[in-house]
Amino acid sequence: MPIPAFDPNRAEALMIAARAATAHAYVPYSSFPVGAAALCANGDVITGCNIENASYGLTCCAERTACFTAAALGHREIVAIAVTATRVPSVTPCGACRQVLNEFKPRHGDMTIILDGETLSLIPLAELLPRAFGPHDLE
Repeated sequence: MPIPAFDPNRAEALMIAARAATAHAYVPYSSFPVGAAALCANGDVITGCNIENASYGLTCCAERTACFTAAALGHREIVAIAVTATRVPSVTPCGACRQVLNEFKPRHGDMTIILDGETLSLIPLAELLPRAFGPHDLE
């Protein structure tokens, strides 16, 4: 079953969900809350926030929290994800998050990354992670 392309008219609603998710961030060390809202292929929206740990390397970014929660709920394809950080005008997924996002992009198509700012930026994941290694490379 083909995955529908992302409708850019949904970008603002996804960003509102991502902004709301920042309220749940656990950031006692950095005080840098980040929120994400993933649009799954079936239309479900799954949010995530960053969760820090005293052992800093075990911290989990908002994008990965949203992806892992979606996967735990049975979703396997994410059409778009909105990302925001309340303390800066704009933020972009880190390298680890880009790789995890690539794992769950639609098999036939790309994932849209929506970045917060004065105006929302919609960027294909392929632009953020060119020549990506993913599940299809293991077939």
